[in-house]
Amino acid sequence: MQNPKEAIKQIQALTYGAYQASGQVAALIGASRPENMAEALEQTAARMEQGTVHLRALCESCLPPVPAVGQKPALSPLDAAGKVEVNEFGWLHIRLHTLLPHCRFAPPLWLTDTISRLLDRHERRHGKLPLLEQALLVIDEYCDVDSRQVYDADNKGWKAVSNAIKGRLVADDDQFSLSLCLLSQRSPEAQCHIYVLPMADAGDFFFMRSDHFPFSC
Repeated sequence: MQNPKEAIKQIQALTYGAYQASGQVAALIGASRPENMAEALEQTAARMEQGTVHLRALCESCLPPVPAVGQKPALSPLDAAGKVEVNEFGWLHIRLHTLLPHCRFAPPLWLTDTISRLLDRHERRHGKLPLLEQALLVIDEYCDVDSRQVYDADNKGWKAVSNAIKGRLVADDDQFSLSLCLLSQRSPEAQCHIYVLPMADAGDFFFMRSDHFPFSC
């Protein structure tokens, strides 16, 4: 377990860095150039997301592995983030309780980290997932107009998903190893459903989706 004093210093450094970045945003309120405000907001988000990833690792190094007897553990952050299953057809399904974030400069690290941790937990419980030579990655968003702020597919952070599965669920993410499909459908509940399946099953997947066949949790 990490030294508590050192852990607190790291937490304070992470949160203070995010606070400093937010100060730049506050200073630009009312500025004549909105692009400056947008850039400052992106930098603040990046700092906070980076801090979240480091804070996750820090928590794991400090907390005991098993809660004390008689104490009910708090809701796991992963439970709040999403869940992983292998459905009856053998396809991996990841459900995220959020939509793909905006991605202007780099794939969002927090999303790659979240998916990696969800996969880690699933493998600890159910065994190692197979590595596919040729896979199809389908990202299917459920949302309404009000809940979706990034409409253009090229502005969504889908690369964070492929980064999380590269070398783990598929050998590589080149165009011959991993095919990508970005889908969306209107729904009052904002969620993101991610599927990884053998490329040979692509026809079955789209047939069942077009027929509204339930194949997800």
